[in-house]
Amino acid sequence: MEMILAGIREAIHLLISGDPLVWDAAWRSIWVSSTAVFIATILGVSIGTFLARHRFPGKSLVVTLFRGAMGVPTVLIGLIGYALLARQGPLGILELLYTSWGIVLGEVLLALPIIVSLTHGGIKNLDQRIPETALMLGARPLQRWSTYLSEARLAITLAILTAFARCFTELGIAMMVGGNLKLKTRTLSTSTTLETARGEFPRAVAMSLILLLIAILITVVIAWASREERE
Repeated sequence: MEMILAGIREAIHLLISGDPLVWDAAWRSIWVSSTAVFIATILGVSIGTFLARHRFPGKSLVVTLFRGAMGVPTVLIGLIGYALLARQGPLGILELLYTSWGIVLGEVLLALPIIVSLTHGGIKNLDQRIPETALMLGARPLQRWSTYLSEARLAITLAILTAFARCFTELGIAMMVGGNLKLKTRTLSTSTTLETARGEFPRAVAMSLILLLIAILITVVIAWASREERE
């Protein structure tokens, strides 16, 4: 118990003093996760809306595949990302392996199924009178799409926050695609694992505190958004 308390005290000191290893990993985690979720949101909301409002052969299979992909382990996504970005892989020419952009690509693959599935569910469950009214009023496709997003904004917001939380805390992709390089590709999760293995318990605790703070912040935002929707 004394070791834990001492570790927390030292961790707070590292955070306040601006330890370069801690804050470099923190800012990189925020940047990588935000960029990946932004890209996945543009793609995922569009795909989710299309799946919810259109019918075509094989649609059920596509929806099932996206839902199943939500539970894929991050180490498997990391393995796929490594195979794509390796020198012999189809994207090897981009030289993104062991770079922050490589991690972004891997996290896009992680976030996309989450956003597609939750967006699809949110728009599919809208009151049927909403699209019927939009059609009756002569709304154009872009206007109807805007209406769907507005009505399903809570579901889409939850999808984005859930995807960000998953990306921000993941380990497998950042380790396998990023390589955990010092001051280059280390994130909070990979750095926490490394510092713990090295016996640098206070620094590991400091990074874990940032992860915990972000998780609490996301939970608060979700609770606030849900309350606003109910009101």
